[in-house]
Amino acid sequence: MATKATIYKALLNIANMDSHYYAEHNLTMAKHPSETDLRLMIRLVAFILNADEDLEFCKGISQEDEPDLWKKSLGGEITLWVDLGQPDEKRIKKACGRAEKVIIYTYQEGMAASWWKQIQTSLTRFSNLQVIHLYIDGDIEELTKRAMSVQANISDNELTLTDDEHSVVIREKNWMR
Repeated sequence: MATKATIYKALLNIANMDSHYYAEHNLTMAKHPSETDLRLMIRLVAFILNADEDLEFCKGISQEDEPDLWKKSLGGEITLWVDLGQPDEKRIKKACGRAEKVIIYTYQEGMAASWWKQIQTSLTRFSNLQVIHLYIDGDIEELTKRAMSVQANISDNELTLTDDEHSVVIREKNWMR
C-alpha cells in the first residue's frame, strides 16, 4: 500500500516592508512521503516571498506538469510559476513557455552551485526567468510542525521567520534576473 501525504497547517502572519504587503494566510500543505522537512519549509518560504491571495500550492513532487506554486489569472493563464531546487533545462523551458514569469528558488548550497555552473549559460535566453538562491541562517526545520503559527517579516530582501521558540533568517541572492 502506498504511503499517503501528511497534512500540515500553517497560520502565517506576513509583514513585507519591501512590497508593503501585510496579510494573514491560513494554509494547508500536503507533504509528499519523499519530501523532506527542509523542502516543505522552502515551499512555505517561496509562498511568503511571493504572497498573494491568488498564489496556490500545486501537487509539486507528484505532478510533472505543475510547479510547486503558481498564480493564475482569471482567464486561467499562468502568471507566476515557482519551482524549487535544481530543475533540468527541459522543465525550465516548458515553464518559461507556459508562464508569464518563472522563479526558481535554490537552497542547498553545494548542490545548487554545481547545478548553476552547469546550466547558467543555457538559461540566458529566457527573459521571463529569475533564479534566486536562498541562504538560510538557522535551523529552518525546527519550525516544522503539523500545526504551525509563523510570523514572517521581510525587510531589505531579508526574511525573518519566528514562532514561539525559534527564529530563522533567510537572505536572497539573485543569480539571474
